[in-house]
Amino acid sequence: MNVNILKALADNTRLSLMKELRRSELCACVLPALVKKTQPTVSSHLKILSKTGLVKMRKEGSKHLYSLSPLGKKVIDQIKRW
Repeated sequence: MNVNILKALADNTRLSLMKELRRSELCACVLPALVKKTQPTVSSHLKILSKTGLVKMRKEGSKHLYSLSPLGKKVIDQIKRW
């Protein structure tokens, strides 16, 4: 695991987002309620997770749908074992 991934996961909000995305692909519009943060806050955290390659985003119309990338799945599985 590289340092940028560890830095990204050091934040509780980003870790919470990863746990939510572990279950299924989710629209960015529902994530703030799930992690109890504002939409701008969630957006900035998703940007960091995307840059590190832990999550991926696809557009469906005007919706932004996020899911764990293969790397993100591997990392979250490793974390579960700790």
